[in-house]
Amino acid sequence: MELNDVVSVAGIGGLHRIVGRRATGLILETLDAQAKRFPSNLSQKISILEDISIYTIDGEVRLREVLLSIHEKDLAGASIPSKKDSENVIRAFVEEVLPNYDKERVYISDLKKLVQWYGILKDRLDWEALAKEDESEESDKPKAEVKEKKTEPKKTAPKKTAAPKSANVKMKTNTPRKTGGA
Repeated sequence: MELNDVVSVAGIGGLHRIVGRRATGLILETLDAQAKRFPSNLSQKISILEDISIYTIDGEVRLREVLLSIHEKDLAGASIPSKKDSENVIRAFVEEVLPNYDKERVYISDLKKLVQWYGILKDRLDWEALAKEDESEESDKPKAEVKEKKTEPKKTAPKKTAAPKSANVKMKTNTPRKTGGA
């Protein structure tokens, strides 16, 4: 399974796999023992895990990179916290995995979701293919050239003058209308 086939649905716990597509939404399957299938609709907020990033002090880091570093820690024998562990334990673990994450914009609920998602995906993802995608994406990126921006003063548009009001224009009032009757 690839990361772009896995989604999170707002209001429904856990992760889901995209099984099919239809005109009014997606057909999803839960990633648990039940493997229950259900259709989504256009009003549900669905987030593909491939598109999710985590805020860092320098910018953003793709969820794929964070999951790969958690997987490396897991293979090295480090204990992965669960979402029920204390806030301090989860924050300390994430600091080991992603030391420069933005502590003000990344909430503890996001970190709990991260460790929960890793626990769900641990045995289901193809980690070797995910690592190869990450390596190939980094080699495809052209090296950024630093260019100086020329700043010019902003040109301001001339101020428009309001047209004079004529005497025949009816003014709209906020008073309620009188209705017929008693």
